[in-house]
Amino acid sequence: MISLRKFLVTLFLTSCLLLTSCAQQAPSRFDGAQQESTSKGATAVSDNSQSGGSFNRYFPDAADGYERIYSQEKQGFAQAKLKKDGQEIAILSISDVLNNPSTVDKFKDSADNISGYPAISQGSTGTAVLVNDRYQVKIRSKDSNFSQSDREKWLGKFDLRGLSKLK
Repeated sequence: MISLRKFLVTLFLTSCLLLTSCAQQAPSRFDGAQQESTSKGATAVSDNSQSGGSFNRYFPDAADGYERIYSQEKQGFAQAKLKKDGQEIAILSISDVLNNPSTVDKFKDSADNISGYPAISQGSTGTAVLVNDRYQVKIRSKDSNFSQSDREKWLGKFDLRGLSKLK
């Protein structure tokens, strides 16, 4: 009797497993995006975007107890950490918006500017400028003492005019 019960339980569980694994699942809301991003010819990075290394010369120099450490470089993007007294206080970055053209729209209604370029706040820890509708220069605070005015000051230290001439 016990072996028959074990057999029936095993048969039931196996049947349930087979039935549920073969059932059609409704498409996820991400399936369309996945299909587009992996379709033939789809690219995540524009072939015309600048190399990340070409941005390094436009970052501000380390001075006054600050240390700048380049941390990431890829096609269309470069990033550096800003440290003071060994503590990471901010992330500095330059990105080519050819890889994400909708970025330009965020700056269209900007009333603020830094060194003549439209500036926006991005959340409570980020500030960015758009140079020639092509390059976003951004600073994100990693330390609560690195304020909005600090970010604006450091954005002004980038060579934005030089970056504007990059083609």
